[in-house]
Amino acid sequence: MKFATFDGGKGPRAGVRLDDGRLLCLRTAATRAGADPEAWSSVLAVIQGGEAALAAARDLVARAGEFPEAVVAADRVRLLAPIPRPVRNPFCVGLNYVDHVAEGARVRLAETKLPEVPTFFTKATNAVTGPDAEVRLDPKVTRRLDYEVELAVVVGKAGRDIPAARAFEHVFGYTVANDVSARDLQRRHQQWFKGKSLDTTLPLGPWIVTADEIGDPTTLSLSLTVNGEPRQNATVAQMIFDIPTIIEHLSAGLTLEPGDVICTGTPSGVGYAMDPPRLLKDGDVMACTIDRIGTLTNVVREV
Repeated sequence: MKFATFDGGKGPRAGVRLDDGRLLCLRTAATRAGADPEAWSSVLAVIQGGEAALAAARDLVARAGEFPEAVVAADRVRLLAPIPRPVRNPFCVGLNYVDHVAEGARVRLAETKLPEVPTFFTKATNAVTGPDAEVRLDPKVTRRLDYEVELAVVVGKAGRDIPAARAFEHVFGYTVANDVSARDLQRRHQQWFKGKSLDTTLPLGPWIVTADEIGDPTTLSLSLTVNGEPRQNATVAQMIFDIPTIIEHLSAGLTLEPGDVICTGTPSGVGYAMDPPRLLKDGDVMACTIDRIGTLTNVVREV
């Protein structure tokens, strides 16, 4: 299933994308089916509902024809980030593709040295924005805004000290992320949080595809274009640390919670490493695509 958050004029609603492209409003369908509508108040509530909620959602989708008032056309609503406000900062993995590590080392005139363990950081919750939303570029704050397409993992089952062999038991699904980064702030502050956490710099979407539909995530390819020009292209199989390894390291002594978002790193092709550098500017359109999930498009807007 593809879980989405949309706004048709009455505030955010949780929905499932049907095979014909329309959206089923889960709250409305559940109400008509006699179920508790509060359990369907958001995509996060569905995730927190566990396997029982997933099974109930599948039943509502199968019965969508019984609830015509719950089905809306995609062009009549605005998609938001699937989880518009995560319960806590999204987790991110840096330096997780060999070629990306190499291009960064080349810019710094340094030796390429691969990380021995995953490099973690977080982005503030206010960084999250949705499909087709504007990404702010404030020249008073940064003049070196960059893009990074990433596969994002959404946690479905809480856990701590999760062994790699059981990591996928804790995955609800996957979505597309764009880890937009202020490179000058990263360098100036000598750490990543500030340069990664400006408002609107974590587009997510267009929906979360459940793990059962994706199967083996290493078969996924990811790419990014700017104004239609290809910039990034790789497969998840090229990651230095795979998803089970990431979850094992991240959860060591740290409890993961349902709805947590884990961005798994970006491949080579970022703007700051090009010769000459090609950073984002007003009006640039970024399109991030991961096959079997979808395309996440955002425009850069100077403010």
